[in-house]
Amino acid sequence: MLEKLSASLRKGLERITRLALVDKGAVESLIRDIQRSLLAADVNVKLVHELSDRIRKKAFEKLPSGLSRKEYLIKLVYEELTNILGKEPAEVELKAQKILLVGLFGSGKTTSTIKLAKFYQKRGLKPCVICADTFRPAAFEQLQQLANKVGVPFYGDKNEKDAAAVVKAGLETMKKYDVIIIDSAGRDALDNTLVREIKSIDKAMQPDDTILVIPADIGQEAQRQAEEFNKALGITSVMVTKLDATGRAGGALTACNVTNAKIKFITVGEKPDDLQIYDPKRFVSRLIGFGDLQSLLEKAKEVTDEKSAEKLATGRFDMNDFIAQIGSVQKVGSFGQIMDMMGMSGAKLPAGALNVQEEKMKKWTHIVKSMTKKERAEPEIITTSRIKRIAKGSGTTEADVRELLKSYKQTKKMTKKLSPKRLEKLAKRGGFGALLKKFGAG
Repeated sequence: MLEKLSASLRKGLERITRLALVDKGAVESLIRDIQRSLLAADVNVKLVHELSDRIRKKAFEKLPSGLSRKEYLIKLVYEELTNILGKEPAEVELKAQKILLVGLFGSGKTTSTIKLAKFYQKRGLKPCVICADTFRPAAFEQLQQLANKVGVPFYGDKNEKDAAAVVKAGLETMKKYDVIIIDSAGRDALDNTLVREIKSIDKAMQPDDTILVIPADIGQEAQRQAEEFNKALGITSVMVTKLDATGRAGGALTACNVTNAKIKFITVGEKPDDLQIYDPKRFVSRLIGFGDLQSLLEKAKEVTDEKSAEKLATGRFDMNDFIAQIGSVQKVGSFGQIMDMMGMSGAKLPAGALNVQEEKMKKWTHIVKSMTKKERAEPEIITTSRIKRIAKGSGTTEADVRELLKSYKQTKKMTKKLSPKRLEKLAKRGGFGALLKKFGAG
Protein backbone atom coordinates (compact mmCIF):
# COMPACT_ATOMS: atom_id res chain seq x y z
CA MET A 1 0.00 0.00 0.00
CA LEU A 2 1.67 3.24 -1.25
CA GLU A 3 5.06 1.53 -1.14
CA LYS A 4 6.99 4.35 -2.87
CA LEU A 5 5.52 7.06 -0.65
CA SER A 6 6.13 4.97 2.45
CA ALA A 7 9.73 4.12 1.53
CA SER A 8 10.50 7.74 0.68
CA LEU A 9 9.07 9.12 3.93
CA ARG A 10 10.91 6.51 5.98
CA LYS A 11 14.25 7.37 4.40
CA GLY A 12 13.81 11.02 5.32
CA LEU A 13 12.91 10.20 8.92
CA GLU A 14 15.72 7.65 9.24
CA ARG A 15 18.24 10.29 8.17
CA ILE A 16 17.01 12.54 10.99
CA THR A 17 17.35 9.76 13.59
CA ARG A 18 21.00 9.23 12.60
CA LEU A 19 21.99 12.90 13.10
CA ALA A 20 23.87 13.96 16.20
CA LEU A 21 22.34 17.45 16.02
CA VAL A 22 19.07 18.61 14.47
CA ASP A 23 19.54 22.15 13.10
CA LYS A 24 17.64 24.29 10.58
CA GLY A 25 19.54 22.70 7.70
CA ALA A 26 18.43 19.23 8.80
CA VAL A 27 14.82 20.36 9.10
CA GLU A 28 14.88 21.91 5.61
CA SER A 29 16.36 18.70 4.22
CA LEU A 30 13.58 16.68 5.87
CA ILE A 31 10.94 19.07 4.49
CA ARG A 32 12.34 18.68 0.97
CA ASP A 33 12.20 14.88 1.36
CA ILE A 34 8.56 15.08 2.48
CA GLN A 35 7.66 17.45 -0.36
CA ARG A 36 9.14 15.14 -2.99
CA SER A 37 7.39 12.15 -1.45
CA LEU A 38 3.94 13.77 -1.30
CA LEU A 39 4.12 15.37 -4.75
CA ALA A 40 5.13 12.02 -6.25
CA ALA A 41 2.00 10.54 -4.62
CA ASP A 42 -0.10 13.24 -6.37
CA VAL A 43 -0.90 15.30 -3.27
CA ASN A 44 -2.01 18.85 -4.09
CA VAL A 45 0.92 21.32 -4.29
CA LYS A 46 -0.82 23.91 -2.12
CA LEU A 47 -1.48 21.31 0.57
CA VAL A 48 2.16 20.20 0.49
CA HIS A 49 3.43 23.77 0.93
CA GLU A 50 1.03 24.43 3.79
CA LEU A 51 2.21 21.27 5.55
CA SER A 52 5.85 22.29 4.96
CA ASP A 53 5.27 25.73 6.47
CA ARG A 54 3.67 24.25 9.58
CA ILE A 55 6.59 21.85 10.14
CA ARG A 56 9.08 24.69 9.58
CA LYS A 57 7.24 26.93 12.04
CA LYS A 58 6.87 24.33 14.80
CA ALA A 59 10.17 22.47 14.45
CA PHE A 60 12.03 24.50 17.10
CA GLU A 61 9.24 25.14 19.57
CA LYS A 62 9.79 24.27 23.22
CA LEU A 63 10.21 20.52 23.61
CA PRO A 64 7.47 18.53 25.36
CA SER A 65 8.63 16.78 28.52
CA GLY A 66 10.53 13.55 27.87
CA LEU A 67 11.17 14.05 24.13
CA SER A 68 14.42 14.78 22.35
CA ARG A 69 14.47 17.19 19.39
CA LYS A 70 14.65 14.25 16.96
CA GLU A 71 11.72 12.48 18.59
CA TYR A 72 9.71 15.71 18.61
CA LEU A 73 10.37 16.26 14.92
CA ILE A 74 9.19 12.74 14.05
CA LYS A 75 6.10 13.34 16.20
CA LEU A 76 5.48 16.62 14.35
CA VAL A 77 5.73 14.96 10.93
CA TYR A 78 3.37 12.21 12.09
CA GLU A 79 0.79 14.73 13.33
CA GLU A 80 0.94 16.95 10.22
CA LEU A 81 0.59 13.98 7.85
CA THR A 82 -2.35 12.76 9.93
CA ASN A 83 -4.01 16.18 9.65
CA ILE A 84 -3.93 16.27 5.84
CA LEU A 85 -5.06 12.64 5.60
CA GLY A 86 -8.21 13.17 7.65
CA LYS A 87 -7.09 13.78 11.24
CA GLU A 88 -9.80 11.73 12.99
CA PRO A 89 -11.56 8.58 11.73
CA ALA A 90 -15.19 8.60 10.67
CA GLU A 91 -17.62 6.86 13.02
CA VAL A 92 -18.55 3.36 11.86
CA GLU A 93 -21.81 2.34 13.54
CA LEU A 94 -22.59 -1.34 13.98
CA LYS A 95 -26.36 -1.07 13.94
CA ALA A 96 -29.36 -1.50 11.62
CA GLN A 97 -29.08 0.99 8.75
CA LYS A 98 -29.64 1.68 5.06
CA ILE A 99 -26.54 2.43 3.00
CA LEU A 100 -26.45 3.83 -0.54
CA LEU A 101 -23.28 3.50 -2.62
CA VAL A 102 -22.79 6.06 -5.42
CA GLY A 103 -19.97 6.75 -7.88
CA LEU A 104 -18.90 6.80 -11.51
CA PHE A 105 -18.04 3.88 -13.81
CA GLY A 106 -14.88 2.06 -12.79
CA SER A 107 -14.97 3.11 -9.16
CA GLY A 108 -15.59 -0.44 -7.90
CA LYS A 109 -19.07 0.10 -6.43
CA THR A 110 -20.38 -3.41 -7.04
CA THR A 111 -17.42 -5.25 -5.50
CA SER A 112 -17.38 -2.68 -2.68
CA THR A 113 -21.05 -3.43 -2.00
CA ILE A 114 -20.12 -7.05 -1.31
CA LYS A 115 -17.06 -6.13 0.75
CA LEU A 116 -19.20 -3.85 2.87
CA ALA A 117 -21.84 -6.56 3.34
CA LYS A 118 -19.11 -9.02 4.40
CA PHE A 119 -17.73 -6.40 6.81
CA TYR A 120 -21.07 -6.13 8.66
CA GLN A 121 -21.73 -9.86 8.42
CA LYS A 122 -18.47 -10.63 10.25
CA ARG A 123 -19.55 -8.28 13.03
CA GLY A 124 -22.76 -10.14 13.82
CA LEU A 125 -25.26 -8.14 11.76
CA LYS A 126 -27.54 -9.48 9.02
CA PRO A 127 -26.76 -7.57 5.80
CA CYS A 128 -28.37 -7.83 2.37
CA VAL A 129 -27.69 -6.17 -0.99
CA ILE A 130 -30.01 -4.61 -3.58
CA CYS A 131 -29.08 -4.03 -7.22
CA ALA A 132 -30.43 -0.60 -8.21
CA ASP A 133 -28.16 -0.42 -11.26
CA THR A 134 -30.62 -0.79 -14.13
CA PHE A 135 -28.27 0.89 -16.61
CA ARG A 136 -25.11 -1.23 -16.88
CA PRO A 137 -25.45 -4.55 -18.74
CA ALA A 138 -24.81 -7.57 -16.48
CA ALA A 139 -24.86 -5.45 -13.30
CA PHE A 140 -27.67 -7.66 -11.95
CA GLU A 141 -25.78 -10.89 -12.66
CA GLN A 142 -22.49 -9.61 -11.25
CA LEU A 143 -23.91 -8.50 -7.91
CA GLN A 144 -26.06 -11.64 -7.63
CA GLN A 145 -23.09 -13.95 -8.24
CA LEU A 146 -20.87 -12.10 -5.75
CA ALA A 147 -23.63 -12.09 -3.13
CA ASN A 148 -24.19 -15.83 -3.53
CA LYS A 149 -20.46 -16.42 -3.23
CA VAL A 150 -20.24 -14.82 0.23
CA GLY A 151 -23.67 -15.94 1.43
CA VAL A 152 -25.38 -12.53 1.50
CA PRO A 153 -29.10 -12.20 0.51
CA PHE A 154 -29.64 -10.44 -2.83
CA TYR A 155 -32.54 -8.58 -4.42
CA GLY A 156 -32.91 -7.22 -7.95
CA ASP A 157 -35.37 -7.07 -10.83
CA LYS A 158 -33.94 -7.58 -14.34
CA ASN A 159 -37.17 -6.46 -16.01
CA GLU A 160 -37.61 -3.19 -14.11
CA LYS A 161 -35.82 -0.12 -15.54
CA ASP A 162 -36.94 2.34 -12.86
CA ALA A 163 -34.21 2.22 -10.21
CA ALA A 164 -36.41 3.83 -7.54
CA ALA A 165 -39.11 1.19 -8.12
CA VAL A 166 -36.51 -1.57 -7.65
CA VAL A 167 -35.39 0.04 -4.41
CA LYS A 168 -38.93 0.33 -3.03
CA ALA A 169 -39.67 -3.32 -3.81
CA GLY A 170 -36.30 -4.37 -2.46
CA LEU A 171 -36.76 -2.54 0.83
CA GLU A 172 -40.10 -4.25 1.33
CA THR A 173 -38.69 -7.69 0.44
CA MET A 174 -35.58 -7.30 2.59
CA LYS A 175 -37.08 -5.49 5.59
CA LYS A 176 -36.12 -8.28 8.02
CA TYR A 177 -32.40 -7.63 7.48
CA ASP A 178 -30.30 -5.27 9.64
CA VAL A 179 -28.07 -3.60 7.07
CA ILE A 180 -29.47 -2.92 3.60
CA ILE A 181 -26.79 -1.94 1.09
CA ILE A 182 -27.84 -0.55 -2.30
CA ASP A 183 -25.58 -0.54 -5.35
CA SER A 184 -26.57 2.30 -7.70
CA ALA A 185 -25.70 2.88 -11.35
CA GLY A 186 -22.72 4.90 -12.54
CA ARG A 187 -21.87 6.90 -15.65
CA ASP A 188 -18.70 8.25 -17.25
CA ALA A 189 -19.52 11.59 -15.61
CA LEU A 190 -21.99 13.01 -13.10
CA ASP A 191 -24.57 14.15 -15.66
CA ASN A 192 -28.16 15.30 -15.11
CA THR A 193 -29.54 11.82 -15.84
CA LEU A 194 -27.41 10.21 -13.13
CA VAL A 195 -28.21 12.96 -10.63
CA ARG A 196 -31.96 12.54 -11.21
CA GLU A 197 -31.72 8.77 -10.85
CA ILE A 198 -29.72 8.84 -7.63
CA LYS A 199 -31.99 11.50 -6.17
CA SER A 200 -35.01 9.29 -6.91
CA ILE A 201 -33.29 6.38 -5.16
CA ASP A 202 -32.38 8.65 -2.25
CA LYS A 203 -36.01 9.73 -1.90
CA ALA A 204 -37.26 6.14 -2.07
CA MET A 205 -34.90 4.76 0.57
CA GLN A 206 -33.86 7.76 2.73
CA PRO A 207 -30.41 6.30 3.44
CA ASP A 208 -28.68 6.59 6.80
CA ASP A 209 -25.34 6.76 4.99
CA THR A 210 -24.61 7.82 1.40
CA ILE A 211 -21.11 6.60 0.56
CA LEU A 212 -19.23 8.01 -2.43
CA VAL A 213 -16.97 5.31 -3.91
CA ILE A 214 -13.80 6.78 -5.45
CA PRO A 215 -10.87 4.83 -6.97
CA ALA A 216 -7.48 5.83 -5.60
CA ASP A 217 -5.89 5.89 -9.07
CA ILE A 218 -7.67 9.12 -10.09
CA GLY A 219 -5.51 11.14 -7.70
CA GLN A 220 -6.49 14.80 -7.26
CA GLU A 221 -9.48 14.34 -9.58
CA ALA A 222 -11.09 12.86 -6.46
CA GLN A 223 -11.58 16.38 -5.14
CA ARG A 224 -13.77 17.44 -8.06
CA GLN A 225 -15.81 14.23 -7.87
CA ALA A 226 -16.30 14.59 -4.12
CA GLU A 227 -17.41 18.20 -4.48
CA GLU A 228 -19.82 17.48 -7.35
CA PHE A 229 -21.46 14.47 -5.70
CA ASN A 230 -21.67 16.31 -2.40
CA LYS A 231 -23.35 19.31 -4.05
CA ALA A 232 -25.83 17.12 -5.93
CA LEU A 233 -26.65 14.58 -3.21
CA GLY A 234 -25.11 15.49 0.11
CA ILE A 235 -22.79 12.51 0.60
CA THR A 236 -22.11 11.53 4.20
CA SER A 237 -18.92 9.46 3.80
CA VAL A 238 -16.36 8.22 1.29
CA MET A 239 -14.82 4.87 0.38
CA VAL A 240 -11.49 4.93 -1.48
CA THR A 241 -10.94 1.77 -3.53
CA LYS A 242 -7.95 0.17 -5.32
CA LEU A 243 -5.50 1.55 -2.77
CA ASP A 244 -3.22 -1.41 -3.38
CA ALA A 245 -2.89 -0.75 -7.11
CA THR A 246 -1.61 2.81 -7.48
CA GLY A 247 1.03 5.28 -6.36
CA ARG A 248 -1.39 8.20 -6.73
CA ALA A 249 -3.53 7.38 -3.71
CA GLY A 250 -2.07 10.26 -1.71
CA GLY A 251 -3.99 12.62 -3.97
CA ALA A 252 -7.30 10.82 -3.50
CA LEU A 253 -6.92 10.47 0.27
CA THR A 254 -6.10 14.13 0.84
CA ALA A 255 -8.46 15.59 -1.80
CA CYS A 256 -11.59 14.26 -0.10
CA ASN A 257 -10.91 16.49 2.91
CA VAL A 258 -12.31 19.50 1.05
CA THR A 259 -15.81 18.18 1.80
CA ASN A 260 -17.33 17.53 5.21
CA ALA A 261 -17.61 13.84 4.32
CA LYS A 262 -14.84 11.77 5.86
CA ILE A 263 -13.23 8.70 4.33
CA LYS A 264 -14.82 5.79 6.19
CA PHE A 265 -13.44 2.74 4.37
CA ILE A 266 -10.56 1.81 2.07
CA THR A 267 -10.14 -1.32 -0.04
CA VAL A 268 -6.74 -2.93 -0.37
CA GLY A 269 -7.34 -5.93 -2.66
CA GLU A 270 -9.89 -7.85 -4.69
CA LYS A 271 -11.08 -10.36 -2.08
CA PRO A 272 -14.33 -9.80 -0.12
CA ASP A 273 -12.30 -9.39 3.08
CA ASP A 274 -10.02 -6.69 1.63
CA LEU A 275 -11.89 -3.77 3.18
CA GLN A 276 -10.61 -1.77 6.14
CA ILE A 277 -11.92 1.01 8.33
CA TYR A 278 -9.90 4.12 7.45
CA ASP A 279 -8.18 5.57 10.49
CA PRO A 280 -5.79 8.42 9.52
CA LYS A 281 -3.62 7.89 12.60
CA ARG A 282 -3.18 4.18 11.97
CA PHE A 283 -2.71 4.80 8.26
CA VAL A 284 0.10 7.31 8.78
CA SER A 285 1.60 5.04 11.42
CA ARG A 286 1.94 2.31 8.79
CA LEU A 287 3.09 4.79 6.18
CA ILE A 288 6.11 5.98 8.14
CA GLY A 289 7.06 2.58 9.52
CA PHE A 290 5.40 2.40 12.92
CA GLY A 291 3.06 -0.34 11.73
CA ASP A 292 -0.59 -0.87 12.66
CA LEU A 293 -0.65 -3.75 15.08
CA GLN A 294 -4.14 -2.83 16.28
CA SER A 295 -5.64 -3.45 12.82
CA LEU A 296 -3.62 -6.64 12.49
CA LEU A 297 -4.90 -7.93 15.84
CA GLU A 298 -8.49 -7.00 14.98
CA LYS A 299 -8.30 -8.78 11.64
CA ALA A 300 -6.62 -11.82 13.20
CA LYS A 301 -9.35 -11.99 15.84
CA GLU A 302 -12.01 -12.16 13.11
CA VAL A 303 -10.53 -15.26 11.51
CA THR A 304 -8.70 -17.09 14.31
CA ASP A 305 -9.78 -20.52 15.44
CA GLU A 306 -9.63 -19.72 19.17
CA LYS A 307 -9.53 -23.34 20.39
CA SER A 308 -6.64 -24.15 18.05
CA ALA A 309 -4.85 -20.93 19.00
CA GLU A 310 -5.10 -21.79 22.69
CA LYS A 311 -3.66 -25.26 22.08
CA LEU A 312 -0.89 -23.78 19.93
CA ALA A 313 0.07 -21.31 22.66
CA THR A 314 0.50 -24.10 25.23
CA GLY A 315 2.21 -26.60 22.94
CA ARG A 316 -0.65 -29.10 23.29
CA PHE A 317 -1.70 -29.24 19.65
CA ASP A 318 -1.93 -31.69 16.80
CA MET A 319 -1.66 -31.26 13.03
CA ASN A 320 -5.33 -30.22 12.79
CA ASP A 321 -4.68 -27.27 15.11
CA PHE A 322 -1.42 -26.42 13.35
CA ILE A 323 -3.05 -26.24 9.93
CA ALA A 324 -6.06 -24.35 11.34
CA GLN A 325 -3.71 -21.56 12.41
CA ILE A 326 -2.03 -21.58 9.00
CA GLY A 327 -5.49 -21.10 7.50
CA SER A 328 -6.11 -18.20 9.89
CA VAL A 329 -2.92 -16.49 8.73
CA GLN A 330 -4.00 -16.85 5.11
CA LYS A 331 -7.35 -15.24 5.91
CA VAL A 332 -5.68 -12.26 7.59
CA GLY A 333 -4.05 -11.36 4.27
CA SER A 334 -0.98 -11.90 2.16
CA PHE A 335 2.41 -11.92 3.87
CA GLY A 336 3.03 -8.54 2.28
CA GLN A 337 -0.10 -7.08 3.88
CA ILE A 338 0.77 -8.58 7.27
CA MET A 339 4.31 -7.17 7.14
CA ASP A 340 2.87 -3.79 6.18
CA MET A 341 0.64 -3.78 9.27
CA MET A 342 3.62 -4.81 11.41
CA GLY A 343 5.62 -1.86 10.11
CA MET A 344 8.00 -4.16 8.22
CA SER A 345 7.07 -3.42 4.61
CA GLY A 346 10.46 -1.77 4.17
CA ALA A 347 12.32 -4.89 5.31
CA LYS A 348 14.85 -6.11 2.79
CA LEU A 349 13.95 -9.66 1.84
CA PRO A 350 15.21 -11.86 -0.99
CA ALA A 351 13.32 -11.39 -4.25
CA GLY A 352 10.16 -13.48 -4.28
CA ALA A 353 10.53 -14.52 -0.62
CA LEU A 354 6.96 -13.57 0.30
CA ASN A 355 5.51 -15.45 -2.66
CA VAL A 356 7.52 -18.53 -1.71
CA GLN A 357 6.09 -18.46 1.83
CA GLU A 358 2.53 -18.14 0.56
CA GLU A 359 2.98 -21.04 -1.85
CA LYS A 360 4.48 -23.12 0.94
CA MET A 361 1.42 -22.56 3.13
CA LYS A 362 -0.87 -23.66 0.30
CA LYS A 363 1.19 -26.84 -0.15
CA TRP A 364 1.07 -27.62 3.56
CA THR A 365 -2.71 -27.31 3.57
CA HIS A 366 -2.95 -29.85 0.73
CA ILE A 367 -0.53 -32.18 2.53
CA VAL A 368 -2.55 -32.21 5.75
CA LYS A 369 -5.75 -32.91 3.79
CA SER A 370 -4.04 -36.02 2.40
CA MET A 371 -3.28 -37.37 5.88
CA THR A 372 -5.54 -39.82 7.68
CA LYS A 373 -7.45 -38.74 10.78
CA LYS A 374 -5.01 -40.67 12.98
CA GLU A 375 -1.97 -39.13 11.25
CA ARG A 376 -3.28 -35.62 11.86
CA ALA A 377 -3.90 -36.39 15.53
CA GLU A 378 -0.53 -38.17 15.97
CA PRO A 379 1.99 -36.90 13.37
CA GLU A 380 4.70 -38.86 15.20
CA ILE A 381 3.43 -42.10 13.59
CA ILE A 382 4.17 -40.87 10.05
CA THR A 383 6.86 -43.15 8.62
CA THR A 384 8.73 -43.09 5.29
CA SER A 385 6.06 -45.19 3.57
CA ARG A 386 3.34 -42.87 4.88
CA ILE A 387 5.30 -39.83 3.66
CA LYS A 388 5.40 -41.32 0.15
CA ARG A 389 1.65 -41.92 0.20
CA ILE A 390 0.86 -38.43 1.54
CA ALA A 391 3.12 -36.74 -1.03
CA LYS A 392 1.49 -38.64 -3.87
CA GLY A 393 -2.02 -37.89 -2.61
CA SER A 394 -1.36 -34.17 -2.18
CA GLY A 395 0.53 -33.65 -5.43
CA THR A 396 3.65 -32.54 -3.58
CA THR A 397 7.12 -33.98 -3.00
CA GLU A 398 8.36 -36.10 -0.11
CA ALA A 399 10.67 -33.18 0.77
CA ASP A 400 7.62 -30.92 1.13
CA VAL A 401 5.99 -33.39 3.55
CA ARG A 402 9.18 -33.71 5.59
CA GLU A 403 9.51 -29.91 5.75
CA LEU A 404 5.98 -29.61 7.16
CA LEU A 405 6.66 -32.31 9.76
CA LYS A 406 9.90 -30.61 10.75
CA SER A 407 8.19 -27.22 11.10
CA TYR A 408 5.42 -28.81 13.16
CA LYS A 409 7.94 -30.39 15.56
CA GLN A 410 9.98 -27.19 15.86
CA THR A 411 6.87 -25.10 16.56
CA LYS A 412 5.74 -27.55 19.22
CA LYS A 413 9.14 -27.50 20.86
CA MET A 414 9.36 -23.71 20.75
CA THR A 415 5.88 -23.01 22.15
CA LYS A 416 6.55 -25.22 25.16
CA LYS A 417 9.57 -23.06 26.00
CA LEU A 418 7.80 -19.71 25.65
CA SER A 419 5.95 -18.82 28.83
CA PRO A 420 3.27 -16.09 28.79
CA LYS A 421 5.71 -13.67 30.47
CA ARG A 422 8.36 -14.36 27.85
CA LEU A 423 5.83 -13.71 25.06
CA GLU A 424 4.82 -10.44 26.72
CA LYS A 425 8.44 -9.27 26.79
CA LEU A 426 8.89 -10.09 23.11
CA ALA A 427 5.73 -8.18 22.22
CA LYS A 428 6.96 -5.06 24.01
CA ARG A 429 10.14 -4.81 21.96
CA GLY A 430 10.46 -2.61 18.88
CA GLY A 431 12.09 0.67 17.84
CA PHE A 432 9.62 2.94 16.07
CA GLY A 433 6.67 1.23 17.77
CA ALA A 434 8.08 2.07 21.20
CA LEU A 435 8.69 5.65 20.09
CA LEU A 436 5.13 5.92 18.84
CA LYS A 437 3.80 4.91 22.26
CA LYS A 438 6.19 7.34 23.91
CA PHE A 439 4.61 10.38 22.32
CA GLY A 440 1.06 9.06 22.58
CA ALA A 441 0.29 8.38 18.92
CA GLY A 442 -0.34 4.65 19.24
